[in-house]
Amino acid sequence: MKAVGFTEFGGPEVLEVLELPAPEAGPGEVRIRVHAATVNAIDALQRGGPGSPDAQPPFVPGMEAAGVVDRIGPGVNTDLRVGDPVMAIVLPNGSHGAYAEQVVVPVDSVVRAPDGATDAQAASLPMNGLTARLALDTLGLEPGQTVAITGAAGAVGGYAVQLAKADGLRVVADASEQDEALIKELGADVVLRRGAEYPNRVRAAIPDGVDGLVDAASLGALTARAVRDGGRVVTLRGFDGPGERGVVFEPIVVFRYARERARLDRLRQQVEEGRITLRVAKTLPAEQAAEAHRLLAAGGSRGRLILTF
Repeated sequence: MKAVGFTEFGGPEVLEVLELPAPEAGPGEVRIRVHAATVNAIDALQRGGPGSPDAQPPFVPGMEAAGVVDRIGPGVNTDLRVGDPVMAIVLPNGSHGAYAEQVVVPVDSVVRAPDGATDAQAASLPMNGLTARLALDTLGLEPGQTVAITGAAGAVGGYAVQLAKADGLRVVADASEQDEALIKELGADVVLRRGAEYPNRVRAAIPDGVDGLVDAASLGALTARAVRDGGRVVTLRGFDGPGERGVVFEPIVVFRYARERARLDRLRQQVEEGRITLRVAKTLPAEQAAEAHRLLAAGGSRGRLILTF
């Protein structure tokens, strides 16, 4: 099968088309013929190294895929059938990643694609959507409480805004001037200018502070200022540290939800209900993966970059 990966760490130029053996679906697994895979920041981090000391090249990145079921492993109990359009979260390891024509995943990591969604749109949801869901679940807020969200124009942040509104929360989100209309369209109740001063702007708007915060922009310790005494901040890139006034920082990793099939399927339903918007910035053929990584590094994309196979 064709895959895109690298044999040495470095910049986008190390990405190349590889020919690898097609994986086989074992007990408890489903094989997907991949039509689209999302390019995410974590893919670039993996490409940059140093990676796990136990993994051996070639390395194939990619945590989100969409396509069709082409094989179901022995003894798998599932309502999925060969030929069904699906989306999946993929945990990359060595040559196992979503940037490939075929990928094998646990049956609990794959669900039907949303009705009416293209492969590119469906591929943009599993990892980013589950990360947003995990962030909000970790905060554990009740309907009517207030959550602040940084990085609201990004994939995780945008999903977090929409999922928080679906949960009945009041949302205070950040945005650049050019993104303000987009963030309001996603449903944010209050939109404040993004950047290092955002936590201070939150406090000016909400003097007692918000009940919790999802830090998708990695502002780190600065975010404590925006949160009420004893509140929580969920961080996505491992930031942890003592917070002022009893504010607790809670790092999360989406791996915790990689086999939460019911949650992934609920995201599918929320797309079909119009509660979640799938945003694709650009699709590129898999052979142009290096260019996709350059576009990702340049920033400014309001939607996902997708590789097609």
